[in-house]
Amino acid sequence: MAQQIELGLDTFGDVTQGGDGTNLPMPEVIRNVVAEAVLADSVGLDFIGIGEHHRDDYAVSSPETVLAAIAGQTSRIRLGSAVTVLSSDDPIRVYERFATLDAVSSGRAEVILGRGSFTESFPLFGFELSDYEVLFEEKLDLFTRLLSEEPVTWEGSIRPPLRNVQVYPPTQGGHIPTWIAVGGTPQSVVRAAHYELPLMLAIIGGEPARFTPFVSLYKRALKEFGKPALPIGAHSPGYVAATDQQALDEAWPHYAQMQNRIGRERGWPPVTRSEYEAGAGPEGALFIGSPETVADKIIRTARTLDLSRFDLKYSLGTLPHENLMRCIELYGTEVAPAVRAALAADAQQV
Repeated sequence: MAQQIELGLDTFGDVTQGGDGTNLPMPEVIRNVVAEAVLADSVGLDFIGIGEHHRDDYAVSSPETVLAAIAGQTSRIRLGSAVTVLSSDDPIRVYERFATLDAVSSGRAEVILGRGSFTESFPLFGFELSDYEVLFEEKLDLFTRLLSEEPVTWEGSIRPPLRNVQVYPPTQGGHIPTWIAVGGTPQSVVRAAHYELPLMLAIIGGEPARFTPFVSLYKRALKEFGKPALPIGAHSPGYVAATDQQALDEAWPHYAQMQNRIGRERGWPPVTRSEYEAGAGPEGALFIGSPETVADKIIRTARTLDLSRFDLKYSLGTLPHENLMRCIELYGTEVAPAVRAALAADAQQV
């Protein structure tokens, strides 16, 4: 059982609605994301992650730039991606950008690497989807070599070889904390263990408990590879309001619009209110409800999956900035203390 837990937030910079019900301009959304992160820092949350997208329903295409703006207005909260789509980026440039973020934030940068849930970055940056697997595998291999901050010699099929190359700037602590985000495939879990990287579980549907076999596989793989025990985190969508009913009612139209838009692209049927409420129930993947309800659900999930960190993906489609600010305040001042106290008590009983 994890003796302590970090509690963080994730956002994709979803384009939100203003008071008149119309979508805000993207520059305003980005400034609001910075304000949300500043609030998260002030209420004692541990991490803010910002996702990368290149489409009209998400405002952030350059997370590191937004994170640098946040760094200048915060003092404690850790800053990272959620996720960096490494397959369609350059590993050296990714490392340089986060090493620079680490410098301007006095050592608070993290990277969460993944494949991403959308593929628009591939044609945008000139990559073929047919190379999906090899791009991620080789770029991850190169990126992990850079983590040592020593000269790198590397060869693969996706770029010319590197011979004794040094990458700059060095980081304050000599290493950028780096996670691998997985959606629940055994190969991805074993890959994280092979590279000795912490595991971030993307729990966006079904029961969180269904990820238990992947946690067991990860721990077993680490042991077999001769690696030390490493942190396990989880990321799930959620929203906190004063009561369960208020949270459900406020989030529903925005969540439904978001899901149905993505569903039309992917051939999913429209989401129903009953499916939504089931997802927000005790066994579902949506952490939506009152502070007490959300805290209880995080506690159960942390115990089940032996989590070292839980990140709430608090932006839900067009849900307005004012709602998100209130959610962050409740998450930091009421949910987080309850979760930390419960898991600290567990640790004392071990």
